[in-house]
Amino acid sequence: MKSGITGLVLTYNGERLLDKCLASLAFCDRVLVVDSFSSDSTVAIAAKYGADILQNAWKGPAAQFIYAFKQINTEWVVSLDQDEICTDELRDAILKATAAAPAEQAGFYTRRRNWYYDRFMKHSGWYPDRLLRVFRPELMKVEVSGAHYSFHPQGPTQNIEADILHYPYESFSQHLDKINSYAQQGAEDLRRKGTKGGILAGMGHGFARFMKLYLFQKGFLDGRAGFINATHGAFYAYLKYLRVEEGNWGAPYDKR
Repeated sequence: MKSGITGLVLTYNGERLLDKCLASLAFCDRVLVVDSFSSDSTVAIAAKYGADILQNAWKGPAAQFIYAFKQINTEWVVSLDQDEICTDELRDAILKATAAAPAEQAGFYTRRRNWYYDRFMKHSGWYPDRLLRVFRPELMKVEVSGAHYSFHPQGPTQNIEADILHYPYESFSQHLDKINSYAQQGAEDLRRKGTKGGILAGMGHGFARFMKLYLFQKGFLDGRAGFINATHGAFYAYLKYLRVEEGNWGAPYDKR
């Protein structure tokens, strides 16, 4: 590994915020975009910013990161999603932290501010939302669990007290599409584990999730956004446990 920082972004039809995302990574020595054959202007935007662009078919987040890591030859990686922006404060903190890091340091956790409905969430379990986004790739393992992936450092880590800005949704419809996808993947994961589901299980877990998000994690302090987020979270939990028992949906079709 040579010294320096690679800014890494995995993309698929990410034109909405990719301009701002890549501009915020201008401090990196190299920017690498690994694209899953986008059909919008994602690749053109990446080219405009001088990014190295590779296209690789999507086989899940863990597989895509493992592929990306093999293409990196710098000491450090700063990883952003295509709907995230590195703030100036975080940029300065990254440069300072990586310059002073000992050889065994695996990485740094950053904070992430998430925009939802009409504000950056300050409660509801959404902040500080620490994520391992600055790391040495040779000291990082990637694992996947259901619909989510996670980084596992193979060495010591520290926190950086500065924020990534995240704009995950642009409409109620888009959020519900994500809820539907995550609930289906979550139900399949529960089914593989032999966990029982059904209506009562769904209602119970849905109510518990609402209470956790809205009361215990103080979502009520996020105003209308906190309430909407809690109800959507409850709906996700309900759908996940309901779908464990899929039913036959009318098959066989010769029954009257």
